Amino acid sequence: MVVELAEQYEVPVVAIVPSRDADHAPQIVKLLGDGGVVVSPTITEEALSAADAARARGIALVDGDDQGNIHTALRVQALNEDIRVVLRIYNQRLGGHIERLLKNCSVLSRSATAAPAFVNAALRRPNSVRVGDQAVSLEIEERPEREDFLCTIADRIDRQDLTRMRMLPDSPGPAAVWIGRTERQEVVEPGSRAVLRFVDEEPSPTFTRRSRVLWRLIDMIRYFTGVQLRLVLLGSVITVIVSFALIWALARPFAWAVYETLLDLAGSAVPDVYGQPSSAGVGGAWQRVAQVAVTLSGVPLMAVVTAILVENTASRRRAAPRQPSGGIRSHIVVIGLGNVGTRVATLIHDLGIPVVCIERDDNARGILAIQSLDIPVLTGEAPLEHHLRQARVHRSRAVLALTGDDAANLEACLEARAIAPDVRIVLRLFDDDFAAHLYRSFANAASRSVSYLAAPAFAAALMGREVLGTLSVHRHVVLVAEFVVEEGSDLVGRTLRDIDVPGEIRVIAVRSPAARDYLWRPDHGRHIGAGDRYVLLATRSGLGSHTSRVSSLRTTQC
Repeated sequence: MVVELAEQYEVPVVAIVPSRDADHAPQIVKLLGDGGVVVSPTITEEALSAADAARARGIALVDGDDQGNIHTALRVQALNEDIRVVLRIYNQRLGGHIERLLKNCSVLSRSATAAPAFVNAALRRPNSVRVGDQAVSLEIEERPEREDFLCTIADRIDRQDLTRMRMLPDSPGPAAVWIGRTERQEVVEPGSRAVLRFVDEEPSPTFTRRSRVLWRLIDMIRYFTGVQLRLVLLGSVITVIVSFALIWALARPFAWAVYETLLDLAGSAVPDVYGQPSSAGVGGAWQRVAQVAVTLSGVPLMAVVTAILVENTASRRRAAPRQPSGGIRSHIVVIGLGNVGTRVATLIHDLGIPVVCIERDDNARGILAIQSLDIPVLTGEAPLEHHLRQARVHRSRAVLALTGDDAANLEACLEARAIAPDVRIVLRLFDDDFAAHLYRSFANAASRSVSYLAAPAFAAALMGREVLGTLSVHRHVVLVAEFVVEEGSDLVGRTLRDIDVPGEIRVIAVRSPAARDYLWRPDHGRHIGAGDRYVLLATRSGLGSHTSRVSSLRTTQC
């Protein structure tokens, strides 16, 4: 956030940190200098005064404490009623109420902003952002064939060296024609590229009714029984089935065999009398063996059924996390139920895709939210390998490691690959160098940074602009933002071509005040009028420079 404001928007920034030595404070001090950092364990009146909040243009409250952020926002607006406030709040419903309560306030959720990128990476699904009634998606093409794209977002994509990647290049094809830069076309090098396309709806996987019934049946048995009860139950049921087949095979009608088996199971068998002629009996010795087996199996079977009823009626078993089904497959394993992990698991569940969660902390707040959705959760301090095997990682389609610790996420990646070498891996990594090594070392793997995905949206909101969404190209981010041309702006009377900046900004749609729908692929010779809305793709630096131009920012603090 500090880097975004200081380098992309070029505005003076003061940061309030609990310590100069903890977390990322040393890098912040190096970037802002000693005068740009206020040290305070909590946000107090003295800390706000030291940061000169009374004269600041805006304040971003990005701590993980929702209640503390709301309290500070109220305190700041009491000091400066015109200050722009951006709050990080996990509870989006509460955030909506706070936005209506506070003046000039925007509430964002870091996890909600970043979660779709992780889900799309796990499903190898195009990233998408909705603009009005239309959705646009990013697709990475290894061997470009189709030319029905809106524009090129990135080219020269090389997983082994992502520094060669060009963002929003001037490239031939449909994009170059409609942006009016054909005279500056460049030859696109062979290889993969990222392009923008329309999507009617986001694809969602489907599963057969047979698969769903099987999962439900296995889940129900596992839910109502423990391991020991399942073993006794399985042995008894197998014995009864074999004995029933034997009785039926001894020239008995099917209905009569069922009748005798059920009576024997209940302990109501009528034994043959010693010395009675074999003709009086109907099955002989083998029937007697089968009846004895059924009767003896019925004793533990009835006890198990009674134990299940007592256990689930008198105990609090229903409050325990549900265990993953033994028959689950084509699912996604989510490791870490912090804010991001909980949000990602919820999105996957909403898509109708089976998901299994792993969380070592039994008291993690995300566990309750996941339990309410009836999603299986594995908890406790057992080795990660044990949890991964219980989660049936060898049958899964992807593993997402979403803890806040880069090293722990890498460990999860290595453990998952040791069990299932071909499984798709998505890691949450903060460090860019770490991520670069990951791409060079692992195939079928991806990484995303929550901070890198969320910071542009928070910074843009602080500067008074709304980012519609982010599109991730490996570790790079392109933002989709909408601007309104205000009366008196220096853009009035200019053309859309004047907004474009090669490598940084590209206008993809425009809408006049009288129009209901956006005009896609607009003529970039079109003149801009007051009240026009235009949607652009921009890099982080491009959005910062364009926002500065539109807002005509003065040297005020954030």
